Amino acid sequence: MSYNNAQPQRAVAAKPARPFRVHTQRTLDRIEALRGLPADHRFAMKVVSTVLPFRVNDYVIEELIDWDRIPDDPIFQLVFPQQGMLSERHFDRIADLLRAEAEPARLEAAVREIRAALNPHPAGQLESNLPKLDGERPLEGLQHKYRETVLFFPSQGQTCHAYCSFCFRWAQFVGDKSLRIASNEASGLHDYLRQHRQVTDLLITGGDPMVMKARHLEAYLEPLLRPEFDHVQSIRIGTKALTFWPHRFVDDADSDQLMALLERLVAHGKHVALMAHTNHWRELDTNIAHEAVARLRATGAEIRSQGPLLAHINDNPEVWARMWRTQVRLGIIPYYLFVQRDTGAQHYFEVPLVRAWEIYRKAIQQVSGLARTARGPSMSAGPGKVEIQGVTEVAGEQVFVLRFLQGRNPDWVNRPFFARFDPKATWLDDLVPAFGADRFFFTDEYLTRWPSAQAARIAAVRAPEPLLPEVSGL
Repeated sequence: MSYNNAQPQRAVAAKPARPFRVHTQRTLDRIEALRGLPADHRFAMKVVSTVLPFRVNDYVIEELIDWDRIPDDPIFQLVFPQQGMLSERHFDRIADLLRAEAEPARLEAAVREIRAALNPHPAGQLESNLPKLDGERPLEGLQHKYRETVLFFPSQGQTCHAYCSFCFRWAQFVGDKSLRIASNEASGLHDYLRQHRQVTDLLITGGDPMVMKARHLEAYLEPLLRPEFDHVQSIRIGTKALTFWPHRFVDDADSDQLMALLERLVAHGKHVALMAHTNHWRELDTNIAHEAVARLRATGAEIRSQGPLLAHINDNPEVWARMWRTQVRLGIIPYYLFVQRDTGAQHYFEVPLVRAWEIYRKAIQQVSGLARTARGPSMSAGPGKVEIQGVTEVAGEQVFVLRFLQGRNPDWVNRPFFARFDPKATWLDDLVPAFGADRFFFTDEYLTRWPSAQAARIAAVRAPEPLLPEVSGL
């Protein structure tokens, strides 16, 4: 089907589009489906959503959640706040203030303090990834961590159709401008790409760029069809809309305009990839999601799926195997299984690294080669994407075998290294080098070339220790 004609045919001509209706913390009490929950459970949701962002839409509530299984239903856990997502100390502090009907300023001060303790921007991204135009002017709303790839955060796309309770970009959604990464400067993005011809990949991210009107997305992407941007070979769009609001690609008011844009990009030789965030096979279990996948694939764009391994949601190899098989059947490419990042409600969702590897290994054994494109478990840490390749014994010592899938220094990529086995470790910070070494091979270069303010502070405190400094994101 072509979407390049002046008036593209509507995908669903005879059926009225489903209205998009959203619920936030302010309207939590009005969600009909929650009224059967005990009062203390509903109050706990209010407490947690005072600190962490909450947003859900009727499609997710009505089509994806099995209300006979709550609170254990995985999609319910994925979108609705749970008491354990805050530490007991933080939860009690906010709960006491709400019960006492504290002054707004006092409540806001407590919330800000708690948010600051939740590592709102992990891996030193605000200090170490900020690019500069002409080598001088910092460009807000851009991140340039890896040589070939630039991330762009369009201001119109810094929300989502629904928020994932584990989201590592939760700080984008709490209304604090000091924590937000965003830009509406298309000219700054294009100028930076002109000056950095080593950049082959542009990732439009958020939030969710698919909450944007198609005309806004066109303003950022259409100029890339000019010859001066031939070096930008791939355009990736990170989105959860495929499963949280698949109507975006089928019968929203400008769905056809969006499809036409993707088709033009492909026709001009760009590799267009929708980076679909998927956490459970049930998200892909509706007819409208299947229709959205088919429409997207018809434009020539590919769909790749990625997501973290999460306690309470998908910490089971059968869930991942079924999800990957479903994706392959629909024409989606399994891409990454991530480790939950060190931010927000990490303590609620984290899984020990050894268990993450065991789940990945058991899941990958159950699928064909077409689904074994899924890489992981991968930690998106400060130095780069570090994959756990396995647990083994070398020279009498039990170790994790690790490698960089991507690194701040490209020379680090695919170099194996070893960490002492630790059954409780949940993040790269928790690991120390094997075989008595006092540093990983990349440690000194990382701390010297990319000394984020947080890394430098913690490294200074830990300097006398003979182990890897406990750097956030390292």
